[in-house]
Amino acid sequence: MHPRATTRLLALSRQFSRSAPSFTNNNLPSNPRLSRVMSFSEDAKDEVPPGSKVEDKPAVVSQFNFALSEVPKNPLGEGRWIKTAAALIIGDEILNGKTLDRNSNYFARYCFEYGIELKRIEVIADDEEEIIEASRRMVKTYDFVITSGGIGPTHDDITYASLAKSFGQDLTHHQETLHRMSEMSKQRWGASLAQQNPEQRTARERMALFPDKAEVLFIAPDVWVPVVRLEGKLCVFPGIPKLFQRMLTGLTPFLPLPPLSERPYRQQIFTSQPESSIAPFLTDLQARTKAQGIRVGSYPLLAAGVYVSLIGRDQTAVRGFAEEVVAKLEGRLVSEEEAREMVREKEKGAA
Repeated sequence: MHPRATTRLLALSRQFSRSAPSFTNNNLPSNPRLSRVMSFSEDAKDEVPPGSKVEDKPAVVSQFNFALSEVPKNPLGEGRWIKTAAALIIGDEILNGKTLDRNSNYFARYCFEYGIELKRIEVIADDEEEIIEASRRMVKTYDFVITSGGIGPTHDDITYASLAKSFGQDLTHHQETLHRMSEMSKQRWGASLAQQNPEQRTARERMALFPDKAEVLFIAPDVWVPVVRLEGKLCVFPGIPKLFQRMLTGLTPFLPLPPLSERPYRQQIFTSQPESSIAPFLTDLQARTKAQGIRVGSYPLLAAGVYVSLIGRDQTAVRGFAEEVVAKLEGRLVSEEEAREMVREKEKGAA
């Protein structure tokens, strides 16, 4: 989470989730769906991308073991899968620069990992009309839409209420969510909860006030807040990066994801030559690879060199062209992890 994140977000984080336990492979449940959503380490950094392995640590057994939701029928229809996605990031604090948006970046990496084409990212204010307009438009256009932010207990947390209006639904308290919230809150806050006045209790219970026709998906045994899904497409997430990441990962078994054959392969090459020098070659390369569905991109690091990226579904073809790039540009193949690390180090030096 960004160092300048507000106290309200930190408090909300404590409301939503206790410290997440670590699980080793020997302690994961036999059900593969459960294994996927429980493989989370409290020591995992926000920068860890989807699919990355976190070093195993001794198992810590959580005292909470809420049941996970059953995987519902494919909301897109039998035999169909998610092809396109969009992200709606909600929050005045993003637009005024107080909070750094990490969630859209993580979502973009998630989509790439699973072969989903992320078509749009929008950041909007905590404004009912904007939420209604954007959510309707995105649901009509894309297969998978997420929102991030605006689901806490305060006056500016209006996402659930706005989405209910957007899709013609009433708001109602979800009793199982209230139960899970209460059980976990008792453990964390103890006697202070019992001393809350009616107004404070009403504010807390707003976090379980959902559109009445929405799907409510519990994706982890020790996180009380569910993923709320509307129209079979739009999934509502909190804005706290660590919780957002865990819940998105936990939602994976509930999504009709593309088959492996539809997922892209990316190879990056680093060259120390300036971008202007390699531009003619890359223009020719894109013309030759376009028919095979391979996309060529170049991403310079100031005063260091250029990353050339080749993306396509045919791994053999991508690798073949990557070797050509290495030879022509006197470059070298780099892994995704190495490329991210080099970019991070360069950004630190520029700060």
